[in-house]
Amino acid sequence: MAFSSWRGLVGIIKPTMRPGGLEDMIRIMPEGIGIIPLFNDIRRGDQSEFKDIMSQYEDKIEVLAEQDCDIIHPEGAPPFMMLGVDGEAKQIQVWEERYKKPIFTSSTNHVAALKALNAKKIVGVSYFRGEINNIFAEYFRNSGFDILAFEGMDVDFDAVQNLAPHQVYAFIKNLVLKNGKVDAIYMLGTGWKALGIIELLEQDLELPVVHPVVARVWEIQKRLKIKELKKGYGKLLAELP
Repeated sequence: MAFSSWRGLVGIIKPTMRPGGLEDMIRIMPEGIGIIPLFNDIRRGDQSEFKDIMSQYEDKIEVLAEQDCDIIHPEGAPPFMMLGVDGEAKQIQVWEERYKKPIFTSSTNHVAALKALNAKKIVGVSYFRGEINNIFAEYFRNSGFDILAFEGMDVDFDAVQNLAPHQVYAFIKNLVLKNGKVDAIYMLGTGWKALGIIELLEQDLELPVVHPVVARVWEIQKRLKIKELKKGYGKLLAELP
C-alpha cells in the first residue's frame, strides 16, 4: 500500500462524469485515506439507462479489486434501488464472493446512515422527475422506514449542478413543513451542490440530514475503523453515530 494511503484504500465508481461530488468527498475525508476513482457515463438519468449500467459496474469492480482496495464503493443509488432490496443484496453478495472485497452501494449506505440516526419517519428528496421517486420510496419502505413524502425537484438531469443551494433549501423545507412529525431528511443524489445547506437545515428544522457525500465519508470511516469528527456537515460527521 502506498504511503499516502496509510489509513486505507477505497475504490470508488462514480455513476456519471459530472464533476463536484468526488472533489467534495475528498475535501472532507480524513487524511491518509487513498481514493481510486473510476467513472461510468450515465447521461440521461432514466430508468432504461439505469437498467443497462450494471455490467459496467462489474467491470470496474474487477479493476479495483485487482488494485487491492480495502473497500469498493459503487456509487449511484438509482440503479441499485431499481434492483429492490433483495436484488441488490444478492448482487452485492455475488460480487463480494467473486472479488473477495467488501462492497457497499450508495443505497445500502443511506439506509445504514438513517438507521444510525435512529430515523423511522423520513422525508426524501431527489432531482429526478416523476414516477421513479416512487421506486426510491418503495426501496426505503422495504428497508423498514415510514416514507412520509418522496419528491423530486423539477430540473433536467444534466442541469442539477446549476441549482442554487437556496433553491434546494427552500424545496426541502417546504416539503418537511407539509409532512408533520419527521425524524430525518434524506437527499438522494450527489449531483446537487448542497453541502453548505446541511447544517442550516439541521439547525432550522431540528432534524438530521443524510446527504450522499457526507454519508459516504461516514461509512468509509466506520469500515476503516477511523473516528475523526468533523463539524460543518451535520450530525453524521460531527458525532459519527
